[in-house]
Amino acid sequence: MRILITTKGSYREPDAKTIRQHLAVCEQEGFWLDIENPDDDDYEILEKAFEFHHLTIEDLKHQNQRPKLEEFKTYAFLVLFQAEWIRADIAFREHHQFIAKDYLVTVHNEPSEVLTELRDRLKESPELTKDSPGFLTYLVVDSLVDSLFPILERLDVRIDELQDEILAKATPELLTEITRTKHDVIELRRYLGAQRDLFSRLITHSLELHDQDLTLYWRDVLDHLVRQYETVDSLRDLLTGAMDVYLSTVSNRLNVTMKALTVIASIFLPISFLTGFYGMNYSLLVGFFEAPWWAFWIGAATMAASVLLQLYLFRKRGWI
Repeated sequence: MRILITTKGSYREPDAKTIRQHLAVCEQEGFWLDIENPDDDDYEILEKAFEFHHLTIEDLKHQNQRPKLEEFKTYAFLVLFQAEWIRADIAFREHHQFIAKDYLVTVHNEPSEVLTELRDRLKESPELTKDSPGFLTYLVVDSLVDSLFPILERLDVRIDELQDEILAKATPELLTEITRTKHDVIELRRYLGAQRDLFSRLITHSLELHDQDLTLYWRDVLDHLVRQYETVDSLRDLLTGAMDVYLSTVSNRLNVTMKALTVIASIFLPISFLTGFYGMNYSLLVGFFEAPWWAFWIGAATMAASVLLQLYLFRKRGWI
């Protein structure tokens, strides 16, 4: 799906001829082409109408790139990542941008609500696509970067909930969720680290394609990335703490169970000894316990006394 935005209006699914016509006058009316889920026709337009380098086209086709900025003679190729919640997991979306002096082309495989909202904003201020193409690039980049803040807030809330659920009842399902969330956070930290380094370089070496100085805007983006990176680091520490809480809770629960089983086994130990002792078929014992009316009660009283003595000692030592 292709959407072209200029000061003259928005064009849905423009063909190659329409794109060339507007590209020829992009200095007068601005130009932003957003391509979603590109197909062979889109790749042909990018390669022939815009004359983008075939290596960047290959990057679009293969995906799985890293955050990077590559400068060519007439344009720069920027790769950024966006995160979205998909059910209970975090999905990472790869965004490609072709940044030129008077136009901007964005390419992504999945729908992007952030870019849709930005296009709606530009309908109210279409002059941004013409008067300040560099600022338009900043708006796109800033929108993609800022979309991560709600993800981090939701992660923070969920980790707090996980800790509360672990204290209430530690289950294997919670351990699975902690492990999965920690993997997502580590992956997110890797992307943020690369994007932070990318914009750190842009502060000292801004794009030469734009006439205006965009250093202040890139500094703003870098500030957001640094905050996000620090937040992700703290979330990773919280997940490590949640894992420790889980292991401690399971260990404590196991200790309580083992203590109860040990008390039960200890109580039956003297009873087993006494029944085995009185049950020995020796003439001395048999002759001593010939009177049936009191022999049983002596054995029972001895067993009960041994149990009560153990319970008293356990209680005194604080074991029960």
